[in-house]
Amino acid sequence: MAVNRVPVLKRCRSLGLEPAVLGYDKTSRRKLERANRKVSEYGLQLREKQKAKFIYGVLEKPFRNYYEKADMMKGQTGENLMVMLESRLDNVIFRLAFARTRREARQIVGHKHVLVNGKTINIPSYRVKAGDVIEIREKSKSLQRYKDIAEVTGRRLVPEWLDQDMENFKGTVKQLPTREMIDVPVDEMLIVELYSK
Repeated sequence: MAVNRVPVLKRCRSLGLEPAVLGYDKTSRRKLERANRKVSEYGLQLREKQKAKFIYGVLEKPFRNYYEKADMMKGQTGENLMVMLESRLDNVIFRLAFARTRREARQIVGHKHVLVNGKTINIPSYRVKAGDVIEIREKSKSLQRYKDIAEVTGRRLVPEWLDQDMENFKGTVKQLPTREMIDVPVDEMLIVELYSK
């Protein structure tokens, strides 16, 4: 299985991202020094794609598949792509504040700690639907890990398309998000332009 092992802060610096977007409260004291080169149009498009892939933890081939599915759906391709990425199970666990970072959310899902509508799901890329009830399984709720997570993420804002019950580590998807509800600093139109060449 392919795993992205790039240091997070280094990658954030190179992409011009704030580590807080990924759930990290660290900041790098180093500055990214680049020669005064003008970035080409292709370079800008590529950077936006790399940002989206890095934020959601998706590798190239699955990301390409998401784009192709989004292109076949009704509506704007870029918006469809962002909604599909946002409705991944690992991202929903992160958004519900059941994990400190998206990487940790992916691990929680992979270790079979998550129930969707009462069934154990261990696929991070599982796409949730409106009305799905997502919870941490009963056996895992008592672990010290979740008490620590609750302390750290208790103040995190939960998006309006999700309903959170932090006491019981339970959440409901009220509706699928629209692009306006997704606060990720990615310009999806540049990704569409890149792939439509």
